[in-house]
Amino acid sequence: MADIAFEKELTVAETGIEGLKVLDLAVHGDSRGWFKENWQRAKMTALGIPDLNIVQNNISYNENRGVTRGIHAEPWDKFISIARGSVFGAWVDLREGSRTFGKVFTCTLDPSKAIYVPRGVGNSFQALEDGTAYTYLVNAHWSLELKKTYTFVNLADPELNIDWPIPLNEAVISEADLHHPYLEDVVPMPPKRTLVTGCNGQLGHAVRALAVERGVEKNFDFCDIDTFDMSDPVAYAQFDWSLYGVVINCGAYTAVDKAETPEGRVIAWKANATGPALLARICAEHGITLVHVSSDYVFDGTRELHDEQEPFSPLSVYGQTKAAGDLAVAGCPSHYIMRSSWVIGEGHNFVKTMKSLSDRVADPEDALDKITVVDDQLGRLTFTRDMAAAIFRVLDAHAAYGTYDCTGSGAVKSWAEIAHAVFDAANGNGDKVVPVSTADYYASAEGPIAPRPVHSALDLSKLEAAGFHMPDWEEELGEYLDGLLLENNQE
Repeated sequence: MADIAFEKELTVAETGIEGLKVLDLAVHGDSRGWFKENWQRAKMTALGIPDLNIVQNNISYNENRGVTRGIHAEPWDKFISIARGSVFGAWVDLREGSRTFGKVFTCTLDPSKAIYVPRGVGNSFQALEDGTAYTYLVNAHWSLELKKTYTFVNLADPELNIDWPIPLNEAVISEADLHHPYLEDVVPMPPKRTLVTGCNGQLGHAVRALAVERGVEKNFDFCDIDTFDMSDPVAYAQFDWSLYGVVINCGAYTAVDKAETPEGRVIAWKANATGPALLARICAEHGITLVHVSSDYVFDGTRELHDEQEPFSPLSVYGQTKAAGDLAVAGCPSHYIMRSSWVIGEGHNFVKTMKSLSDRVADPEDALDKITVVDDQLGRLTFTRDMAAAIFRVLDAHAAYGTYDCTGSGAVKSWAEIAHAVFDAANGNGDKVVPVSTADYYASAEGPIAPRPVHSALDLSKLEAAGFHMPDWEEELGEYLDGLLLENNQE
């Protein structure tokens, strides 16, 4: 049996293949044999090994020296450790779009050395001793359907140039492994899929548009309540959740005033609380990263600037349901809560409404000569294209999980000031916007009116520290209005 280095300190080393990490293990031994902590979650995750969420433990036994297996890339992450003997291992990056695609790493493993292999990195092992056994800890259940998604490359590919200790013509190799394709003919393993809920809403449209722009839409699935009601536990059976790595939840009930009615209250709680809670549970079970959209309405608006640490204090039913959804999502180990305010995107929104009203006021044949807009609610606009970019940024950068405030940057202004800017840009009639208090604006309203936060501005420092700067909302507003004016001229 191989000489084992006892009493090494647990350490992790990079390999040159992104995500592939080699571990030195602390093996304790004497004349009786040895003992080791094969997987120690707290210690290993602290050193940068992803939390595997292990669901299956496999053992490979190799009767004779020279048994050679692979090169197989499977659709799950693996932690491989030697139980007896030693192996020469070779790993090849076979992931679609990886900057290290085709790169090879080799090393010898014995009981004192283990390796973490991310999804899509091909692995192969050559037993260096009779009776060699090694274990696989994996984070997905094996199935025939998943086996169909394996990616293979030939052990003898000269482009890989693997220096096998035992020549392949002397090794024991399965017939299947002898006939795998060379690297030039390999179909790379695509990334895990991304599911976008609420795809027909403002943010959902922006996420889809950005996925198309980046050429990754083929790895995305889009759904809305008509095909997937996330508040219905039964609906979750239609998905094979092992195929997904990310869920971006853009779905929500945002009819703030209708949520105050008996009927609206039920819908709001289903969409904004029950749905996210069920999503969080399924994502936690399958190790999926959940991105969820929050709102400034989880606060009462007494603070002029809200950061991610502020306790919840919602004033309205809508705010209460959003806070409940946030709390549920926070229970998912891998989550991002993106908190926004005053959202502007495709479809009906405040800016489009103001532009339309400005056109009416400018029309001498229209009886409308002025409008009233609330001036005692203060915040910043959030354009959905910027929010979508921020979501992609935290995902791509593997930013620390948690909550991120995500609104436009720049000056804090009232709804009336924003309306004035829209009117001026559209028709030069900003003076036709009359500022009024919230109380006066809703004084004659029929039906319940939800209380609004006075201050909706969010602190962006955490998102900026993660490497993403939200554009100035006033500059974005100018570009957005230019687009609306261009559309009008083309009609």
